[in-house]
Amino acid sequence: MTARTPRRPGAARRRSSLRAFGPGGNRRMAASVAVAVTGALLLAGCGDQTDSAGGGKVKGSKAPLFDKLPKKIQKAGVIKVGTDAAYKPMEYKDGQKIVGLDPDLANLLGKQLGVSFQFTNGTFDGLITSMQTGRFDLIMSSMTDTKDRQQGLDEQGKKVGKGVDFVDYLTAGSSILVKKGNPEKVKSVDELCGEKVATQRGTTSHEILKKQIDKCKKNRERPLTIEPFETDDQARIRLEAGGVVADISDFPVAANAAKGGQFEVVGEQMESAPYGIAVAKENSKLRDALKEALAKVIEDGSYKKALKKWGVEDGGVTEAKTNSGT
Repeated sequence: MTARTPRRPGAARRRSSLRAFGPGGNRRMAASVAVAVTGALLLAGCGDQTDSAGGGKVKGSKAPLFDKLPKKIQKAGVIKVGTDAAYKPMEYKDGQKIVGLDPDLANLLGKQLGVSFQFTNGTFDGLITSMQTGRFDLIMSSMTDTKDRQQGLDEQGKKVGKGVDFVDYLTAGSSILVKKGNPEKVKSVDELCGEKVATQRGTTSHEILKKQIDKCKKNRERPLTIEPFETDDQARIRLEAGGVVADISDFPVAANAAKGGQFEVVGEQMESAPYGIAVAKENSKLRDALKEALAKVIEDGSYKKALKKWGVEDGGVTEAKTNSGT
């Protein structure tokens, strides 16, 4: 969903889709209990939990990269993953399961590392804070790799957190989604001055629209009105109802929504940037193990097959990199 701040933020579950910046995020995180079950991605929990999904435990000692993992994770046999599962096709709920490209890639990485990846659903702009407090080992949620996120800076450049490292696994940009037939004849974000536009709060797409407000004023045009929502699904509902003329989101998400026949993508992608798996700065051993695992699945072709399954081959990377966002 995916994904999401100033540049994943760039395209991202850029989520923005870069989705929201982590440290200092104001979204509420619900508590959850996740259970790993052999051979499946299953949801479990109680109380006011968020939804969670995870792969089954595996015998890790014989996996190629098991010894590269931190001892704590080797012992647990599980990597705890924070996500915002409302970003189809990147991560979303199918009944009681969290499915999508990110969970599929996590399963591939898990085969190399010899552990299962256990996804827990939360709200995007609270994920980094939750990881920093130990709730998750990493974040896999179409999150755009940006220098601000790496350094723990907020929108004003103020230090608000420790920052995170990224293992970059996909490239995406923000796109404009409109109703089928493009009744308002929108071709670019520059044509949205004076209009109401929806987006997911805290994403790169949100930042693009904020910048456009300044451009509108500079050109002496009426500023556009941003209607930010907690999820991209909510933004599309608003578009479908006719309350806004467009929804700005990451290209994979917008393209997937257009398949339903009610919407279409117009114009060029904006601010393409890498989606990254976010890891705490102090967890460099896990970061390096993930990078090596990603390199393996790129090399063996399973990475490319996963991207093709979800229709996002155009965003594929040819090598595993860390912190390549700007």
